[in-house]
Order: sequence, then structure tokens, then C-alpha cells
Amino acid sequence: MPRYGMVIDLTKCVGCNACTVACQMEWGLESYEHWIRVLSSEDGIYPAVTRRFLPVQCMHCERPTCVSVCPTGASYKRRDGLVLIDQDRCIGCKYCMVGCPYQARIFNKKIGVPEKCRFCVHRIAKGVTPACVMACPVEARTFGDISDPASEVSRLIIQRKAAQLRPDLGNVPNIYYIR
Repeated sequence: MPRYGMVIDLTKCVGCNACTVACQMEWGLESYEHWIRVLSSEDGIYPAVTRRFLPVQCMHCERPTCVSVCPTGASYKRRDGLVLIDQDRCIGCKYCMVGCPYQARIFNKKIGVPEKCRFCVHRIAKGVTPACVMACPVEARTFGDISDPASEVSRLIIQRKAAQLRPDLGNVPNIYYIR
């Protein structure tokens, strides 16, 4: 059984938001709905200023708080590592939104339930890479089976010393970052 994850190389990310737009197009999201947010920061003093970007989305955690706080079991974790929402079981209480330390869920007012990145579950079922990975013009995103030591994503985690965002929270994210 694969365990899906992603590596995002922050040394390559240019903050273009192609990942955000690709996700919106793939899932038919409104322009204000973002399952992927690209945060930016500036360091230094002019003229030596560096701008950095940090794409944030659902981390598909090993120990997802959103799943543990869901009173109906609508938020669940599959054996392959994907954290998903069963919209038919969801009562719209937003506990999962509050429980997510990465603020990765948005509330869809039209259908009355939270939504989030699904790692393009329909695409990976067909062996196709998620839309955000395909759209990245600088190839900053790598998706794959992190349990397979021969996979590119595993190689990047080990060789490039990719790290998780906020490991101190204990959620054990399956998205890693190269800084």
C-alpha cells in the first residue's frame, strides 16, 4: 500500500500561485476559494532583501487533528495517507477547521461543509500527478509514495533533508519542505 506525500522545494518556489490556480480549476473553486495558499515574507534591509514563499495546504497528516475532533467521522484518513471528508456525513460544525493547525480547510457555504486539498484523489487513482504538481513551472513540487525508498519523493526527503512544517505540533505532516 503506498503512502502518499509531497515535497515542496522552497529554494525553487517563485510564488507564482500556479499551484493555487491549477487547484481552483481542477476542482471548480471560486476565485476566493483557496485550498492552497502561498504565503510570502521578506527578510533583510534594502538593497539586500530576500523574498520567500511558503505554499500551505492540507498536510495529509499521519495523526490528523481534524479527524480526531470530527464528531461524525466525516473527516477520515485512508490507509494510503490521504485525509478526506465524506460530505454526506458532515454536519458542518467546523470542528475540523478549528482543529487543523495549518488552517487548511475552507467552508463552502453553498453546500454547508468544509473543503480542502484532496491530493487530487481522482487523478492519483488513474496514476496521474496532482494538478498543483503538474502546473508548477519551476518543478518545485514532487508527489509520490513516501513509503517507497526508491521514489523521487523519498529521495528528496532523505538527500535534501526535507523537513515538515511545525513538527512540534505532533500531527506528522506528509508534506515536506526543502529550505
